[in-house]
Parts: sequence; C-alpha cells; structure tokens
Amino acid sequence: MPHVLDTAVWTEHRAAVFGAAYRILGSVADAEDITQEVWLKAHRSDLTEVADLRAWLVTVAARRAYDELRSARARRETYTGPWLPEPLLTGPDAAEPVLVDELVSTAVLLVLEELTPAERVALVLHDAFGLPFAEVAGVLGGSPAAARQHASRARRRVAAVRDRPRTAADRAEHARVLAAFRAACEAGDLDALVRLLHPDAVYLTDGGGRVRAARKPITGGTRVAEVLLRVARRLFADLPRTSRRIEAGGEPALLVLRGGRPLCVDTLHVVDGRILALHRVLNPDKLRHL
Repeated sequence: MPHVLDTAVWTEHRAAVFGAAYRILGSVADAEDITQEVWLKAHRSDLTEVADLRAWLVTVAARRAYDELRSARARRETYTGPWLPEPLLTGPDAAEPVLVDELVSTAVLLVLEELTPAERVALVLHDAFGLPFAEVAGVLGGSPAAARQHASRARRRVAAVRDRPRTAADRAEHARVLAAFRAACEAGDLDALVRLLHPDAVYLTDGGGRVRAARKPITGGTRVAEVLLRVARRLFADLPRTSRRIEAGGEPALLVLRGGRPLCVDTLHVVDGRILALHRVLNPDKLRHL
C-alpha cells in the first residue's frame, strides 16, 4: 500500500520546508506558498521508497524556490528603491516554530541577494540543512563538484561580510542599543540618535513603490538621524504611534504601528556598540503577515 504523509509527521518537518524556501527567497509570503505546494505534492506522492523524508521535503521546496528565485531576480531589477527581505518573526513572536541561524538575519540575507541563484541554493541546502552535494546537484541540474564550488564561493562572500574588522554586537548589546534607539526616536532626541549611530551609518528603506520611502541609501550618522526624525514627524502628524520590540530573523527588532496597524519594521546591524546599518521595511505587502 502506498505510504502517504501523515499530518503529524508533516508538522514535524514543516519548519524545515518553510525555512529552506525563506532562506532562498527572503520572502515570507512566497515561502508560505511553496510550503503549501510541498504539502500538497507530498500528500499526493507515494513515499514508500523515500529513505530520508526531511531531505526529500527540503529538496522539493528548494527546487521550487530555485525556479522562483530566477524569475524573482528579473522582477527585483525593476523594484522601486532598495529591496529588503520580509521580516521573519522568530522566537516567542513566531506563530509557528521557525528554524533560526545566521542565514535568516537581515544582514546575511542581503549578502545572499548578491549571490547567483545557484550559489544561494547550494549554500542553503548544504550549510543550513546538511544535504550532500550529490543531492544539491540534483536541484541545480549540475555535477556534485559544481555544487560544491557554488557553495564554496557563497560561503566566502558571507564570511567576508561577517568577519569584517569590527566587533558585532552580542544579543544583549543588540537589545540595549535597540531600546536606546526606540527611546531616542520616540523622544525626538537628535543628539541621542547621533550618538547611537555610527558615523558611517547607512539607512535603507523598502517602500516598494507602495508608500513614500527613500529610493537611495542615506549615509552618515548625523544625516540619518535628521532624516529619521523628519520622517517621524511626517508619518505621525495625524495618528498616534506605538512601538514594541519583536524578534525578527533571530535578532531584536522594532515593530512600529500607526493607528493600530503595522507601519514598519526596523532591524539594526550593531557593531562596536553603535548602529552601522538601519533597515526599515515599509512596503505594506511585506508587513501583511504581521
């Protein structure tokens, strides 16, 4: 009798399926769609000969995400303004279990965006999910040696950013800086913001053409602080705002609401105790799942 996927077994592996798709695409909505497709495919399939169900499910998700990524690259070339990954709720904020590692952080996902689709898939499948290169090659349509080379190149790119000669914040320091940033923004304290921001700070906003947002990076600590406060005055002139700390991509982040609805999510890249990069997602399509 054909073996079909039991709901309880699917629940056990769902986080891995979603996690593979999200790491490859950086989109919660697309990852959810692919997860549903994998569930339907698995439910219709005879799994009698499948020796490693988790690997099979992750491979199916990766193959579909690989196809989607190649078409998404063309769409992102015409994306309005900077593109940022959708905030992925993790920890106690997550509605369902989520696999967390450095590949879901905003800073690393932005590095992954610079890789070729093959490099990104190879890195995710081998380094995050432990699939052998023979199986990775099956997804990419090449040889195991080529898959190994793709992963190696991707790993070097990620390491080059991760190992820059600055000291990244630990979780406690990150949370402290985020709390100070939140307090300074809510108080409209320009001097406090300037002290928190690195002189080389970069501010990226993703409005996707759906809402008003800067279409180019803003650089320089003082300049970023001035823009942040000017934007805050404009955004909250008519409706009160509230904010709360969340966990996104395994790191502390700030969810800002206006009139009770999600307005933006801020994630910070903190080094040497100061904010080196501020990423703000304003595109309402990327906040819908919140």
